[in-house]
Amino acid sequence: MQTALNEARAAAERGEVPVGAVLVRGSTVVARDGNRTRELSDPTAHAEMQVLRAGAKILSAERLLSCDLYVTLEPCAMCAAAISFARIRRLYYGAPDPKGGAVESGPRFYTQPTCHHVPEVYGGIAERQAADVLRAFFKDRR
Repeated sequence: MQTALNEARAAAERGEVPVGAVLVRGSTVVARDGNRTRELSDPTAHAEMQVLRAGAKILSAERLLSCDLYVTLEPCAMCAAAISFARIRRLYYGAPDPKGGAVESGPRFYTQPTCHHVPEVYGGIAERQAADVLRAFFKDRR
């Protein structure tokens, strides 16, 4: 999770909402990145989407069955769906997102009958540090 936090801090330095993600297979980091929606003018360039795309390309597979994903903020509905479609084995996230999250907040994507793959989910990993990065970013902008 520390690598994901570093990616979140790097995203903040770029003026992006500070969310970082890391895709891991075994003990190998396959991909790491942060939000890039502003930089790429792409509303889908969330940290999770960036590492899923990179991981699929690196591993030459659209299903990342043996991979785990670490992300600093509870994924939104778009990212939760992509995580499911990619068949991520385990999802670890830091801070909950009561407004935009879709895993344990909001629509609870993985509890829906239309969800075909449910990763193991572990929330609250380095929650305080992840929340602090977000709070500091938004405090500077208010």
